[in-house]
Amino acid sequence: MLGGRSRRFWIQRTQSGSPPQPSLLLLLTSVVVCPGPSRTDMASPRSASLLAALQLLVLTWQVPARALVTVTMSDTMEVFIGNTVEIPCHYSFSEEPSMVMIQWFVSEGNGGNRERIFYSDKSMRIADNGTDFTTRISLSGGLGNLVLSVQDVRLSDEREFICQVNGMSAGNAESKTQLKVFDPPEAPVIEGSHYGISVTADGPSMIASCEVREGYPRPNVTWYRDNTLLLPKPDLVNVVTLVTRESNGLYSIQSNLRYKVSKVDKDVHFHCRTTYSIPGAVKTADSKPINITVYYPTTVVEIWKESPKGLVKEGDTVVIRCRGDGNPPPIFSFIRKGEQEEELDSRQDLLTLTDVNRGDSGVFQCRSLDLDTYEEVTGDMQLDVHYLDPVKVVPKESEVLSKGESMIATCSAMSSLETSTVWLKNGRQVGEGPKLLLKDATFDTAGEYVCDVTVPSLPGIRTAGSVHIIVQGAPELNNLESLTDMEESMETSVNLTCEAQGFPKPTITWNVLGTQNWHEVLNRVTANRAVSIVTVKVLADITASCNATNQMGADWKSFRIKAIPLVTSTAANTAEGSGVIIVVIIVCILLLAILGSVLYFLYKKGKIPCGRSGKQDITKEKTSKGDIVVEMKSEKTEEAVLLKGVNGEKRPSNEQGGKYVDVQN
Repeated sequence: MLGGRSRRFWIQRTQSGSPPQPSLLLLLTSVVVCPGPSRTDMASPRSASLLAALQLLVLTWQVPARALVTVTMSDTMEVFIGNTVEIPCHYSFSEEPSMVMIQWFVSEGNGGNRERIFYSDKSMRIADNGTDFTTRISLSGGLGNLVLSVQDVRLSDEREFICQVNGMSAGNAESKTQLKVFDPPEAPVIEGSHYGISVTADGPSMIASCEVREGYPRPNVTWYRDNTLLLPKPDLVNVVTLVTRESNGLYSIQSNLRYKVSKVDKDVHFHCRTTYSIPGAVKTADSKPINITVYYPTTVVEIWKESPKGLVKEGDTVVIRCRGDGNPPPIFSFIRKGEQEEELDSRQDLLTLTDVNRGDSGVFQCRSLDLDTYEEVTGDMQLDVHYLDPVKVVPKESEVLSKGESMIATCSAMSSLETSTVWLKNGRQVGEGPKLLLKDATFDTAGEYVCDVTVPSLPGIRTAGSVHIIVQGAPELNNLESLTDMEESMETSVNLTCEAQGFPKPTITWNVLGTQNWHEVLNRVTANRAVSIVTVKVLADITASCNATNQMGADWKSFRIKAIPLVTSTAANTAEGSGVIIVVIIVCILLLAILGSVLYFLYKKGKIPCGRSGKQDITKEKTSKGDIVVEMKSEKTEEAVLLKGVNGEKRPSNEQGGKYVDVQN
């Protein structure tokens, strides 16, 4: 270690302004080196540092004025916290150096104190002990190009890094790099006001706050209204920013926006934006947009009919709603305007009218009261309740016409809207308009006529009335022909029908000639119509007539039925006759056989004398003794048989030899 005397001498010689002699320099070098510690201690960084400093000073005094050294470094280096940064140092000499020593220093800048952190020469590369960089730095590269690597960069590493090059007699020089450290902040978090903001407030109101946490360098916060930058303006925009340096050296920002709101701000969005730097760029991050609740007075009140849709008719339930353009919604009341205004029972912004009638038509008014300004705003609505009165038909209920007579029926109904009228009979339209002309009345004209009145512009509203038309006159049979000729087979039954119209109601009677075998199977009578049906069995030619009568006259109709006999074929008759003849012959043969048996029995018993002397002629021709002659006589039907004697004469009963038998059937 250099003694106190030598140190004073060095200072004095330096202040003299002339360079020391070489012998004196060698002496100083020997004083520093020789009395020093052992070789092992000299190898320590501290010893090496001291030796290098002395050698540098000595050699510097010996540098000729023409020797030059060039050291080149980047002005700045940028790195994220926690990453590794490599700081290059390029150097060159104007003449070949005999020895090169490199030293690295850090400084706070602006002429602040330096702290050496690394030393290297031809034989060694050593990081100085006891610094913040001792365990985190290393040197790489070769002659003329060196790179100092700093690992796990910290916020405190943001300093000037100085590279000093000494080439002994070849000269010395240094250069520096400013290291900048970056840590991006968290995304901005915005929180809007929890209360509504009134446009009537004096001055700007608190709108929202924005917080950006832990960034380096310090981030910046700006405010936007629908993507338009908000700049501070007196009495309109005021931004208050609070910057906090955290214990870890990072910055947190809280920015509050105060803003003078207007009615249009109810639909806009506000957001904050943070701007921060990163290595080689500047980035931004936006918060989510928020919408604020703006309170403003009501200036317009709207009232409308919510239901039913379309026109209103009597009996409907009407819902009327009111709405104002203020916020918060004002208090509403409903009034029916007229000679005496009355407040109606409503629920908030809703008025319900049940079972309305035409008397409910009129002007309804909605009134709003602003609680901040106590100003009243109104809106009006005209309500029309449409109606259709019951129909009036002339003539009423019923009307009696004579055949051939004409009349006009009218139908009318009072309505608030244009109506449509049609006339119906049996569900079929027979007329249109309020008047119905019935001309030249017939029995078909009679019936019920319905007048149907509707409102085309208001479906579902209708009314109807009817009139019953009666046509009086003598009966008329439905068949214009008064005589009907018919041909029917014998033994068949025929239905004869008579139908008559007339008023008063007709009566139908029958007159049937040619048979008694008939009866009435149907007799139905209505107010102006009668129907009668009879069944007749055809046994001969028949003439039947029906008569329809009432107080006004009569009408009749005849039926002439020709009976057609049953037809039998010749072949059938021949076969039937042949069968009868065969039966008769068989019967006759049987009777002869029986008679012969009886006579023979009597002859054997001796009841009938028989001999040669007793021969009798039954006919004129001669016959043998004991013959019996049988004659079968038939008049028309050949059913009588006559038995005669052989000679045709009648003998007395006491004569023997013959007997007369007459057989009839």
